[in-house]
Amino acid sequence: MKVLVAGELNPDLVLASLTAAPEPGREVVAHEFALRLGSSSAICASGLAKLGNDVAFVCKAGDDVFGRFCVEQLIDAGVRVSLVRTDPALQTGLTVSISDRDRALITYPGAMDLLRANDVADSVLAEFRHLHISAYFLQRGLRPGLPGLFRRARSLGLTTSFDPGHDPYNEWGEEIREVFRETSVLLLNEGELERITGSGDIERALGQVTSDSTVAVVKLGARGSAALGAGGAIYRVPAMEVDVLDTTGAGDSFNAGFLHAWLRGWSLATALRCGVVCGSLSTRGLGGCEAQPDASELREQVIRFQPVPP
Repeated sequence: MKVLVAGELNPDLVLASLTAAPEPGREVVAHEFALRLGSSSAICASGLAKLGNDVAFVCKAGDDVFGRFCVEQLIDAGVRVSLVRTDPALQTGLTVSISDRDRALITYPGAMDLLRANDVADSVLAEFRHLHISAYFLQRGLRPGLPGLFRRARSLGLTTSFDPGHDPYNEWGEEIREVFRETSVLLLNEGELERITGSGDIERALGQVTSDSTVAVVKLGARGSAALGAGGAIYRVPAMEVDVLDTTGAGDSFNAGFLHAWLRGWSLATALRCGVVCGSLSTRGLGGCEAQPDASELREQVIRFQPVPP
């Protein structure tokens, strides 16, 4: 499948196996360290490409050490980078991921907020079947034009997917709902779903954001994932048991697995299983991309994974 991912690009500096949780005024030691391809958008693009999809990435980044590193990592994953625009006048962003029992993230945006909707021309969109956007709140330049970008994509026959991600600015304005109306697949975690709907009841909250034109999926971490199917039936997929090393980017790898299946017209239950398997397997390595599965491993693990009740 031909997928265009428009987004932010940065490396993740991952610190893990800490002697203690960091505290102000105190030094702790990390026994594991890695510099990996980061950013929600790039991790999802990497996951889709490793599964055999034809993926291109569009972004703006610095022509600097971090920017060149990220471009090389995208190429190694099989992502097309001809639409990546690097500029020596820009500085590529960086995320520091401190991985203990959970993750703590510190992000310097850099060039992340410079991409605009009009940087993605109709002539580019027309080459693809699907458009994916992540990290809405970090991409402050893209946000105002995103509903229009999705409308242009859909008018050209593309489907769209959207994962808003965490809002580090704590704004969550109502304008995000205009994006939802133009979204084919809405990918949320439990906290985002509750923030958007005001409901802590998963089934009721999913009902508020699912429509005839939008499939809404909620990622529940250690409890798996859920979505509403035709007729309002809820599908739930439990978590997959793996030896977790680092959860950085697990939700973005889930997105890749779900979209890989959904774009092929597979059932909602199977798409959820693919998402859970990809998200779970990604936690075996440091960073979001190191342990992402290819299509063969996904197929093997989905067959072995417990079935989803109808």
